[in-house]
Amino acid sequence: MFDVGFWELLLIGALGLMVLGPERLPKVARRLGRWTGQAKAMARSLRTQLESEMELSELKKQAEVFKESMKVDPAAKPEATKAPAADEKPKSSAED
Repeated sequence: MFDVGFWELLLIGALGLMVLGPERLPKVARRLGRWTGQAKAMARSLRTQLESEMELSELKKQAEVFKESMKVDPAAKPEATKAPAADEKPKSSAED
């Protein structure tokens, strides 16, 4: 996100020391640290929640596909599972 190196942090600290003074700088730094920690925690929580919601929606889609593939029409006749061999004649209803 931000490319802040050692020298940039040192410059920000020196400017903060000059503007805020040695009494208020530690309090402000502590408060900023807490705020950034809270922001990171909120972002992490949001990311994990979104990932779990996406996972849940994918699982629901897969469950629907599975249910659709398992639907059986009770009025439909079962199909033959094995085709007759080449030397066998198919049975007709007249032979019975």
